[in-house]
Amino acid sequence: MEDIFHWCREGNSIQVRLWLDDTEHDMNLGDDHGFSPLHWCAKEGHGKLVEMLLHRGARVNATNMGDDIPLHLASAHGHLEIVQMLIRHRSDVNAANEHGNTPLHYACFWGYQAIAEELVNNGALISLANKDGDTPLDKAKSQLATRLHNLAVESGQELKKISFKDQGSWLGMKTRSRDATLSRFKGINVQDLTLHNKIAITPGGETWRGRWQNNDIIAKVLSVRECNARIARDFNEEFPKLRIFSHPNILPVIGACNSPPSLIVISQYMPRGSLYDLLHGGSGIVVDTAQAVRFALDIARGMAYLHSLERIIPEYHLSSFHVMIDDDLTARINMADAKFSFQERGRVYQPAWMSPETLQKKRSDRNWEACDMWSFAICIWELATREVPFAELTPMEAGMRIATEGLRVSIPPGTAPHLSKLIKICMNEDPGKRPTFDMIIPILDKMKR
Repeated sequence: MEDIFHWCREGNSIQVRLWLDDTEHDMNLGDDHGFSPLHWCAKEGHGKLVEMLLHRGARVNATNMGDDIPLHLASAHGHLEIVQMLIRHRSDVNAANEHGNTPLHYACFWGYQAIAEELVNNGALISLANKDGDTPLDKAKSQLATRLHNLAVESGQELKKISFKDQGSWLGMKTRSRDATLSRFKGINVQDLTLHNKIAITPGGETWRGRWQNNDIIAKVLSVRECNARIARDFNEEFPKLRIFSHPNILPVIGACNSPPSLIVISQYMPRGSLYDLLHGGSGIVVDTAQAVRFALDIARGMAYLHSLERIIPEYHLSSFHVMIDDDLTARINMADAKFSFQERGRVYQPAWMSPETLQKKRSDRNWEACDMWSFAICIWELATREVPFAELTPMEAGMRIATEGLRVSIPPGTAPHLSKLIKICMNEDPGKRPTFDMIIPILDKMKR
């Protein structure tokens, strides 16, 4: 794993690209000091690599052990083009590190006027004090301080000093670069797991919260009638295909325990839970239309990536139960919810999200991409209405009526017109006329702006 950090420091774009092409490699992992590949490229000034990592989905606001985000490092080392690139990708211009310094503090200290002006023009506050009580202007030479003061006045900034302890309203949630151990191990010894809280029982198995290698994890103990040698072999062949670290909207399986009679898949703990929990479980998070579009775009990107791979997943049915929400409100497709080939075939548990042909046809006769698009439309409907599809029916009743009676969700008046139109397009009764996720992404991207 350490090679990727060396290649990023050296600017070896060929090796970095080859490394990123491996689905098991996590571009958001950190080294021993929490520096992600994006941190190193921003620090060393490798603009092409920064662009590549951002395009692949590197987390622009991930923090290292000192709470620096990549923008701190680019600002401190005078890389104007990289600063501009990071800002375009919504880097937090007012992020404070462990010393309370923002990127503007460093640009002022080192006298990088163009970078300091770029930061202020994009919302960096001249009044944020660090832990020593110094604002960025206290770190700047008089001429630069005067210039930035005038820019702040022109943009209508409040000039009263904001002490570090009062910055809560300015500082967002920090997102650490991920621990490299999360993508380093495949086979896990069951004795190394600590499972302490059962959080769900489903037909597919029991879900537990626990700890492994000092990481908070979720362990799914699969429900299998008899774990014979063939099932154990199939499990060992199939679970590595779910270790997809190479996309920010996929939540990979970290590893697995094959300790008959127990088969366990391990994934990273997401404190915000599933999209279903967030929308219907009283999370307190307001999902307005703009946030709904961002979630939909995340899901579409994740599904487009899965569709770009060979059909490596035995069986996966998209629903809001199977989309997890990360700390920074990134939606991620949960690979731990895929069904293995030896699990109950033909059994469905959330038919309200399924297309009519999924419920009517054999697996071999379905267009999986079109089926996923229908399920995606139900997720958009859920985001737009904040309702549970067919909540008044049992799952069996909903499935029967979708398959045989033409039961469909209705779009209530007042639904955002662009979302309403998208739902209808994605739920075309003719599977062949539904769009692909690659076609949907630019539409959602345009809605987001």
